[in-house]
Amino acid sequence: MPARHPRSSDVPDSRPPVVMCNEPGSFAWGVLNRRHPALIQQVRDAFPYAPRQQRALDALLAEITDGVVEPLDATAKDRALWSEWAEPYLGRSWFDAPFLWAESYFYRKLLAALAYFDEGPWRGVDPFAPFKDAELSSAVVDEELRALDALADLPAEPQASALLQASLWGNRADLGFRVTADEPARTDTGAGAGLVADDSALLWSMLPVGTPATVAVVADNAGRELIPDLILVDHLLERGHASDVVLHVKPYPYYVSDATTTDVVGCLRRLVRASGRAGEIGRRLWTAAGTGRLEVRAHPFFCAPLPYEEMPEDLGTQFASVSLTILKGDLNYRRLVGDRLWPATTPFADVTAYFPGAVAALRTLKSDVIVGLTEAMTDALDRTGAAWRTNGTHALIQARPAPAAASGRISPRQPTTADDGPDNA
Repeated sequence: MPARHPRSSDVPDSRPPVVMCNEPGSFAWGVLNRRHPALIQQVRDAFPYAPRQQRALDALLAEITDGVVEPLDATAKDRALWSEWAEPYLGRSWFDAPFLWAESYFYRKLLAALAYFDEGPWRGVDPFAPFKDAELSSAVVDEELRALDALADLPAEPQASALLQASLWGNRADLGFRVTADEPARTDTGAGAGLVADDSALLWSMLPVGTPATVAVVADNAGRELIPDLILVDHLLERGHASDVVLHVKPYPYYVSDATTTDVVGCLRRLVRASGRAGEIGRRLWTAAGTGRLEVRAHPFFCAPLPYEEMPEDLGTQFASVSLTILKGDLNYRRLVGDRLWPATTPFADVTAYFPGAVAALRTLKSDVIVGLTEAMTDALDRTGAAWRTNGTHALIQARPAPAAASGRISPRQPTTADDGPDNA
């Protein structure tokens, strides 16, 4: 894989600074100070891990709370790669690292502590599987899937809007499914509304019915969030907005509930077993996977601590070749726009100009970073006094068409990244 091409030292980087973890009370500080230690305990409680793994979890907890950033074990197959990424931060407090990097490295080290990549009985055991499975098998999912039957008689446009809203809101998907002809989807963008930006009309205009199109969907979470994504994929295929869809997932467990191929299969099985319209959708998707109209891919870059601006050339080529790439969720949004302290009014199209093709983001706000808002919207939201950027009560749909000419594109930078993940390096 080609080496990373950093920004030229002759051209100063005038962009805002990246989000760091060292401001007490900030969202990023809270994730490292509270969420990660709590997650270590939750994972420890979920499995009967052996003494070696228990000791490794203790060491990781001590490292992230009171210690300094340490390299991966010498036996880790991706040690050289992560050492390159970690070089500026080794020996320093975790709180002195960029938020995006620190979160990613924490999850890589958590998998190392649990022997996920090691030879032995714990190899490949997803530490987050109990949480995913409990959610996927819940009665709430049954209720949400039954609500799909009410959409069958809706005209195409409100049905498409409902499914897009369901995919957008993830585990609030039932709000999207329960749209009827007398209760339109909530798409207003006032300060008290759910949506702070709505480019849904632009998104649909880039996928006219009947035009051969490949759509890439970069998944975020598994379970109740992945099911609405798959249902939206079925809508794109069934209604002719796409001739085929490429679904990008993580090559191995990453963050608490991020979707892997195993999670996709689990969700498809859940749909196939359902009654009514949900079952029909599941069987269509199962067939689509078997015929190649639905393809699942898992590029190693999706588990890298880097923004999409530094994606490797082969992944950039994949995104450039499709009609539209839809990025789901908060982490993908942070990686798309760069995890930086942008003014909220910074144009989405400007920040994503490097991206090699048409792109759309469906994101529930769960972190500080945001672009593409109007000044009036930003002021109104700030006046509410609520933590609207991080509490999951607001969302956005933002889109940007493909550049008019290929020559106008900014080529993605090429990081040093393994051809395969840690398991196959």
